[in-house]
Amino acid sequence: MKRMWLAGLVLAASVGFVGSASAQNLTVGVAGPMTGGEATFGRQLRNGAEMAVADINAAGGVLGKMLKLEVGDDACDPKQARSIAEKFAGMKMSAVIGHYCSSSSIPASEAYAEGGVLQITPASTNPQFTERKLWNTFRVCGRDDQQGAVAGAYLAKNFKGKKIAIIHDKTTYGKGLADETRKALKKGGVQDALYEAYNKGDKDFTALVSKLKLNNIDLVYVGGYHQEAGLILRQMRDQGLKTLLMAGDALADKEFASITGPAAEGVLFTFGPDPRNKATAAAIVAKFKAKNIDPEGYTLYTYAAFQVWAQAANKAKSTDGKKVAAAIKAGTWDTVIGKISYDKKGDITILDYVVYKWDAKGNYAELPQAKPGS
Repeated sequence: MKRMWLAGLVLAASVGFVGSASAQNLTVGVAGPMTGGEATFGRQLRNGAEMAVADINAAGGVLGKMLKLEVGDDACDPKQARSIAEKFAGMKMSAVIGHYCSSSSIPASEAYAEGGVLQITPASTNPQFTERKLWNTFRVCGRDDQQGAVAGAYLAKNFKGKKIAIIHDKTTYGKGLADETRKALKKGGVQDALYEAYNKGDKDFTALVSKLKLNNIDLVYVGGYHQEAGLILRQMRDQGLKTLLMAGDALADKEFASITGPAAEGVLFTFGPDPRNKATAAAIVAKFKAKNIDPEGYTLYTYAAFQVWAQAANKAKSTDGKKVAAAIKAGTWDTVIGKISYDKKGDITILDYVVYKWDAKGNYAELPQAKPGS
């Protein structure tokens, strides 16, 4: 009996120690499409989050406490995103970095706001994310009214006199970006020859491609994600259509080229200047490469979002969401993608979308002449 009593005492002490250690942790989340058609971007978010949390902890954590990372999978589904947000808010998280799809970030942000959780998206570009006057919404990327302006201006300048079609997948992101590009194109003196919609998740684009062919479209602008854009391109080529394709930042992953093969050559898309090439990211990029991870797309944006939150929490001397939000808006933050500061809405103050071009080998590179103002 004495031996059993001692064992119980040791177990109780052990549980108490673990509970005490756990109480010292700050729980943070990353949320995005870990499964589904956009899972490649979910991996970008997760890779960035895991590296950022490890590095912040190695540097002493936040306010002397270690970070514990929770991963949420929304599969880019609005209802699933809201469910994850309610769960994370119930866990009293210090902050959530996410989501990827705007159609997920927007409904999730409401649950986070109600639960006192600060949210920084590394990738959601729809303007409405920060236009609803919520206290908790921030992003480290740009907006579609900025991205669309760059795309539309580029098309107006380089494809004047050509027949341009604008299509979208009816999602918050896709339609929003397509409409902003269309608006900028019209401002540049060019009227689109065709405006059509399809459904996200569609596989057969025969009818759409036939319509592009019938209207002698020279370039099709796709407001949508990489899976459908890749299939549209392949099916255009299968029908002998040489129409060029342009899209937004949802093409910033090499999985696009795995869908299209060599047909990706010549495809254009907008994205920020490649963060992997910035001097501020050199050391972190090397760490990712040592792990055989290419930190493309939104990987470094996710890392930067954690940096902004951690620095602001330390400066505010608090992890209270509203106090950290106030600190974020009042400061300038050093990140892997450069210095970041915010306007009163939670949008970054530096806007720098550029145009990229894919080659036949499955790589993409920035077009120097496509920089804003050129």
